[in-house]
Amino acid sequence: MPIIDPIDLDTANDLGLGPTLESFGDLGEKDAVFPRILALVPGYAEAMWNAMAEAHLEGGVDLKLKEIMRIQLARTAHDPYFSSLRSEKAIDAGLSEERIEAGCADFENDPQFTPAERWALRYSYLMYREPDRVDAAFYEEGKKHFTEAQIVELGGMIAVHYGMQVFMRTVQVGPSD
Repeated sequence: MPIIDPIDLDTANDLGLGPTLESFGDLGEKDAVFPRILALVPGYAEAMWNAMAEAHLEGGVDLKLKEIMRIQLARTAHDPYFSSLRSEKAIDAGLSEERIEAGCADFENDPQFTPAERWALRYSYLMYREPDRVDAAFYEEGKKHFTEAQIVELGGMIAVHYGMQVFMRTVQVGPSD
């Protein structure tokens, strides 16, 4: 049971958060615990979810790659809630559980990943484990694979998702809550 109780679905709908809850369904969460906790501050809930959805579901970087990164980050944060969720859009686009597992393991030596994908996975891996290695040379390598806008997209996605994943771990939300 979470330390902070999510508001009930009827209250969330009364607050006008129905579309937010529905959009969260892309991650396979039927009762949307995360946005119902954020809904304790309704404007914040919409803003935060919009930022997370924009960073993850939109932009110029492949959604399947960002989904692997999101799960890798959730595991880094030791967050069972976000670790258990899967983007229906990414799965529909062909992302497999095997590829997710590979991206969360020894991706550096896995031939199924392109150099660009390995760089992106390394970016999400290093940002919180070894941030001193994310330096000018690291970004120069990234520019061989991604535009600067795409690098910013990845950096923003990493920051917002990892931060909220740590938050969810601290309020002790699990996959079955």
